[in-house]
Amino acid sequence: MDDYPNRERQDADHVEVPSARPAGHAEDASPSASTGSDTQAAPHRLMVVVGADLRAESADRPLAYRLIREIEAWIERHRAVLSVEIQPEVCTDLWYLHHDELRRLPTVCLGGPRVNLLSAYLARHLVEADRDAEVLLQIDPDFTDLQACLWGSDHTLTAHGLDLFVQQYLDGYLRAVATQIEP
Repeated sequence: MDDYPNRERQDADHVEVPSARPAGHAEDASPSASTGSDTQAAPHRLMVVVGADLRAESADRPLAYRLIREIEAWIERHRAVLSVEIQPEVCTDLWYLHHDELRRLPTVCLGGPRVNLLSAYLARHLVEADRDAEVLLQIDPDFTDLQACLWGSDHTLTAHGLDLFVQQYLDGYLRAVATQIEP
């Protein structure tokens, strides 16, 4: 008997976002592939976590894919100087919280505590005044801790929070992801 009867359903909660380029694209070649070496560094995975709640799926998941496009655009702009591959992936809070290996990865959490269990967990570290903010960006400005969380009091304000994150923090955050030491 399977100890995890919902495993198949959980697998549907995890979506890897394919690259916008077709497979085998010339820019997909790694530096090690061009030198003939058989060793290739594993990609630095970056998790974008949304709630499994229906409101989160309909409102926050599209924002997550918008963030993925911003990350991919950043990667394209910096491809020549990146020494690692960054692989962004979208998954639900349930999938993320039930897989230890994911919780050690850089993570951007989208959506508030009412629709995202990871946000609820991270909100425990906030002072009460911050929990009631209209837009909240919870991020280490030194990028030592690569867990970031953002939400707004409604969908429009969450989208505004994403815009602020992209404008003010995405570059530094992705530079830290690219230079981190993998766990």
